[in-house]
Amino acid sequence: MTEQRSGIDESKPSIARVYDYLLGGTDNFAVDREIGDFFLRDLPGSAAMALANRQALVRAVGAMADAGVHQFIDMGSGLPTADNVHQVARRHVPDARVAYIDHDPTVLAHGRALLAADERTALVEADLREPESIRRHPEVQRLIDFDQPVGVIFSAILHHLNDTERPAALARWWVDRVPSGSLVYISHFRSGAGTGAEQETRRAEQKLQQSLGRGRWRTDEEILTLFDGLDLLEPGLVPCSLWRPDPTATQVPTGEGDLSLWERLISCGLGRKP
Repeated sequence: MTEQRSGIDESKPSIARVYDYLLGGTDNFAVDREIGDFFLRDLPGSAAMALANRQALVRAVGAMADAGVHQFIDMGSGLPTADNVHQVARRHVPDARVAYIDHDPTVLAHGRALLAADERTALVEADLREPESIRRHPEVQRLIDFDQPVGVIFSAILHHLNDTERPAALARWWVDRVPSGSLVYISHFRSGAGTGAEQETRRAEQKLQQSLGRGRWRTDEEILTLFDGLDLLEPGLVPCSLWRPDPTATQVPTGEGDLSLWERLISCGLGRKP
């Protein structure tokens, strides 16, 4: 991406653009590639986390739609990619509605151009940490019926909240405000504790804190607190690559032993509100 866009500061890195770079995209600047190259060069294989996360999200959205959820709120949606939430959902539910939430200027510029002609989607400029403003936003109110089950997606976003920003309380805020039968999907960087990857996760966390001012790898116990108030569905909290893998894939992993070190370091789960 070489053109200057209004509101985009090319001198400051963006979480969304770093992910874009790691996934092979072109909507990024040198400052984003510097962070991405650290992971690619100094922590070889770490880009597998981004890919495993994206593939698990696609499977999770399909599962949510098959379970009867027709409306979704995607928190910290990031830059458009090949399989966006509304595209995946509509392969299962043709009339699915999606409210994307982000406040990154690059995401807003690209996303709004993509969604301009789609009346069943919207990209809402809002801060994840201000949930009341999201829920009351006119576009969210237009698309989401909070009397019917909602799919709430926190894909690789809560680990970008520091402990002082209380990510578990934020997730619980939404759980308390969606109706019974709603589904909440969360993926999160998983601490290397007990995996032999303690040094790698410490270095990765330090890089994110130094460059972006945020980023936390959390233990399984800490991640499970994000599902407070939900019934965690099968297979529970597992590495993304092990969350309901595609049975038709060439290689179907059956346990953590089938995964690379980095694939073991991002986990996800799907919870249902009783």
